[in-house]
Amino acid sequence: MEKYEIRPLLYYTKEHTWAKVLPNGNVMIGITDYAQKKLGEIVFVKLPEKGTKVTQANPFGEVESIKATVNVYSPVSGVVKERNSQVIENSSLIAKNPYENWLIILEPTNLTQELKNLLTSGTYKELLAIR
Repeated sequence: MEKYEIRPLLYYTKEHTWAKVLPNGNVMIGITDYAQKKLGEIVFVKLPEKGTKVTQANPFGEVESIKATVNVYSPVSGVVKERNSQVIENSSLIAKNPYENWLIILEPTNLTQELKNLLTSGTYKELLAIR
């Protein structure tokens, strides 16, 4: 079985995105190690513009690989404060480290309630073990 990095202290979705609550209350979002390994070589990333509203469990962008183009689903609702221009310009960075090469940062609108809908690192590990 292939090994996947799953970091503690992050929140995860069943659609293989992660969320990190930053000290200022904003939320950093990216795709998981599992997602990037399953996609293979990532060739293009489409991310929303700053100021775009996103909703929990709905797509906010796309990641295109040599295998497929997939939607990226938001772990929480909020307004895009920043998008990672480095991964837009060089999408292969995601394969190097999907937890450092994040996609967007949101100012959340309902964080406390929505975090309850997400998986912990432990429950995400269990999800991957079923696959």
